[in-house]
Formats: sequence, C-alpha cells, structure tokens
Amino acid sequence: MPTVGLKIKGIRESKNLSVEEIAERSGLSEAQINSIETEQNLPSLGPLIKVARALGVRLGTFLDDNDALGPVVCRAADREQDSSISFSNGAADTRKHMEYHPLAKQKTGRHMEPFIVDINPSEEREFQLSSHEGEEFIYVMQGEVEVDYGKEKYILCEGDSIFYDSIVKHHIHGVDGQAAKILAVVYIPF
Repeated sequence: MPTVGLKIKGIRESKNLSVEEIAERSGLSEAQINSIETEQNLPSLGPLIKVARALGVRLGTFLDDNDALGPVVCRAADREQDSSISFSNGAADTRKHMEYHPLAKQKTGRHMEPFIVDINPSEEREFQLSSHEGEEFIYVMQGEVEVDYGKEKYILCEGDSIFYDSIVKHHIHGVDGQAAKILAVVYIPF
C-alpha cells in the first residue's frame, strides 16, 4: 500500500502539477511539500487539508484503498491490522504523537473523516496548535485528554466529548503525557 507521501506525489504528478504550484495553492513552502512527499516530516492535519485542497481531492483520498458506493463496515479485527497514519504537528521528534486509524477509507464521496486515534504517551509540554476549515467531534474512549482550544483548555475523561470549529487553533493530547484513545470525526467542507 502506498504511503501518504507517495499518494500525494502520485496525485500531484497525475495532475501535471509542480511542487511550486502546490506550494502556491496551499500556502505552504516548497520545502514543506517536499518533506511531506518524502515523509521526512508528516505535518498536522491542517497542512494535509491544505494540500488536499490544492490538489482538488478530499483528505481521505490520501488514505483510501478503494471506492465503495454503499455503506462501509469496518470490523475491529480488520482495523487493528490496518495501517495507520501518524501526524507530527510539525516536529520530527513528536512524529508518533497520534496514530489515526481510518474507519471509512473505502467510502467514496464522503464529507466526514471518522478515525479511532491512539494518543501516545509524550513528555512534550509545549504544543504547536493547528487550525483548518471545518468541524471536529471528539469522544474519549480511554484515558483522559486535554483539548487546547484558542485560549481555553478542556480536560475530557472517558465518555466525555467535545464538538468544535476547527478554524480555531487547537491541539489534543493526553493529560500529563499519558496515553489515551479517542473517536474523532473531522468534517471538512469541500
């Protein structure tokens, strides 16, 4: 299965677009585009959304295997064996902060991106907040998470949820650097 970076590069090349054109369309630097395509540094969700927009595709296109027109069932056993994607929030040393397990990657034409997200333990205390168009819904399945949202901080325990506009700068991490697991549904207008 091609990696996210290779998929982005393949889509860009199939549309006869240069790195420079994608950088201009997305507002990212050419160096950022190159580091994404070569997977030297996987960015947070915000830059990937900008790349998807610049390419004229959904964010999920980077994770899709095939296209299903009807409902998509994702079995727990299949999800555990499935590949995941990690985002670094721009820092190479935090490359494994979150592992996203897509729940509907075979569904074509979707506007929501549902994920189970494993938040890995981290000693990091300073976080780079990100923002992008759309909305996010987070439900805590295990552990406790802190959601930095604008100037506010919210502590969520198992069973708690939060719904917010993702244009506001935000970051999600485990409380006191602990591991957690969340259900995240991201809506990105296209």
